[in-house]
Amino acid sequence: MSLKVINLGLPKSGTTTLGKALEAAGYRVADHRLRAREEDTPGKRRIFVGGLLYRGLYDHGDPMALMREYDALAEISFIHGKFSVWPQFDFAMLQAIRACHPDVRFIATRRDPVAHSKSIMRWNNLGSRRLPASTVPGLPIGYGKSEEQQKRWIEGHYEALAHWFRDDPAYLEIDVSAPDAQSQVAAHVGRDLPWWGKANVNRKAEGHS
Repeated sequence: MSLKVINLGLPKSGTTTLGKALEAAGYRVADHRLRAREEDTPGKRRIFVGGLLYRGLYDHGDPMALMREYDALAEISFIHGKFSVWPQFDFAMLQAIRACHPDVRFIATRRDPVAHSKSIMRWNNLGSRRLPASTVPGLPIGYGKSEEQQKRWIEGHYEALAHWFRDDPAYLEIDVSAPDAQSQVAAHVGRDLPWWGKANVNRKAEGHS
């Protein structure tokens, strides 16, 4: 199965909302982790989409080589233990995906950066501990502790994507709260989306993931 859609948005940008919408439209969606493959044995307790993308690229020459049954990816980054993996910042990875899957459509879900940062800060320990304790593209260890630092990082990521994909019809940046978000995504992927809404909402306050 060839990859048709990949989301380059950051965590808490509407990734779960997009994944649910694509799944409702008939895509086979991998979102963050592949829990069906996980086993309660050492080394197999967590299997992340981002990790498999890199294994596929460096071991097989195709980032999707280990996820052939999926044709859409909703969230691809992860921080777990000593690993901090962010394929959406890796232009060489994106080029490899396009080379192996030339019909892929790139989407970058986003939100207002202030609201986005507040959601990150409320989501478990993502903003309070994991981001500042990890090496993240654009956020060396020790940075990302405050909403202002996260806002700068968020804006920088989408500015970089806009530069990389400038005037590229295969790329769509979408504000998930826009009134026409559903129709924009449907037009971009060339398939009707029967569902659009909020998914994986913060327990402490409403927000998209």
